[in-house]
Amino acid sequence: MELRWLEDFIALARTRHFSRAAEAQNVTQPTFSRRIKLLEEEMGTTLINRQTLPLSLTPAGEEFLALCQDVTRRVATTRERLGQLAQTDAGRIRLAAPQSLLANFLPEWLAGFASAPPVVPYLRATGWLVDDYFQALRRNECDLALCYWPAGPCSLSFDTEGLDEVTLGEERLVPVSQPDADGRPRFSLEDAGRRPLPLIAYHPRGLIDQSIRAHLESLGEMPTFSVLNESIQSGNIRELVGLGYGLGWLPKRTVQAALSAGSLVPAGGIRWEVPLQVRLYRHRGNPHSAVDALWLRLTTAPVDGT
Repeated sequence: MELRWLEDFIALARTRHFSRAAEAQNVTQPTFSRRIKLLEEEMGTTLINRQTLPLSLTPAGEEFLALCQDVTRRVATTRERLGQLAQTDAGRIRLAAPQSLLANFLPEWLAGFASAPPVVPYLRATGWLVDDYFQALRRNECDLALCYWPAGPCSLSFDTEGLDEVTLGEERLVPVSQPDADGRPRFSLEDAGRRPLPLIAYHPRGLIDQSIRAHLESLGEMPTFSVLNESIQSGNIRELVGLGYGLGWLPKRTVQAALSAGSLVPAGGIRWEVPLQVRLYRHRGNPHSAVDALWLRLTTAPVDGT
C-alpha cells in the first residue's frame, strides 16, 4: 500500500468531497476517485458512504482514518528525524585508521585542538592495508585516512596521485617479548644467531612489515625467523606475543604501559626499533567543507600530535 493512498483518504475524510480532495492532492477527480477505489479494494471493505451529502465514512472508514493519521504522523516524524541525522552526518568527518591509531593516537591528537574537529572513526577500515585507505578516499567512502608511514626507504610503492598529506607525529615500532622468570626476554634479537626466532608478524603485503624488513636490512643484521602468524592488526600480534608464542614489533604507544609493568619486555636494544611517521591523507576532490576547514587548520598552524 502506498503512502499517498493514506494521504488521499485523510484529505477525503477532511473535505468530505471528491473534487475538493482531488484538488488538495493535486490530481484530477477521476484519478483521485480511482485511487480511493483501489484503496478500498486493497483493504477489502467499503470505507466511504457515497450515498450521503456530504460524504461520510463507514464504521470501517472511521477505524481506517485513525490508522492513516497515526501512520502518516509516524512517517513525518521519522522523515524529520532522518533529516536531522543527515544534517548531523554532513558535518562529521569520517576518518579511517588502523585500530592502534584509533585507540592510542587519535584521542591524543584531537585533545591538542582548542576546539576539536567533528571527527568520527570509520570502523570498517580497521583491518585495511594502506592502499585500501587510498582507494577509499578516492571513492569518497571516507574523508580522511590516518596511516603509519615509513621514516626511511620502503620497497612498496603506492598511488597517491590526487591525495594531500600532512605528517602529524611520530611512532616507533618496538620489538617485544614475554619475559622469562628472570625478567629477560624469552625471545631476544640479541641472541638471534643461536636459533630461529618465533615471529608474530604483520601481513607481508603491508607497509609495516616492509618497514621492519627495510630497517633490519639497513642494520646489516637480518635474524632468522620462524613466522608463526601474520596479521594486519597489531592488537592480534600483541595478544599472541603476550601469551608467549613469539616476539613481535608493536607501536610503542600501544605497549608503553605493559613495558612499564613488566608484562612485556624489549626483545632487543634501541637499534632494533623501527621509526615511523603518522600521516593524515585526504583526496583533493572531496567536497566536504569540514575537511577543507580542518586541512586549513593543519597546514597553517601546527598542532601537537606527538
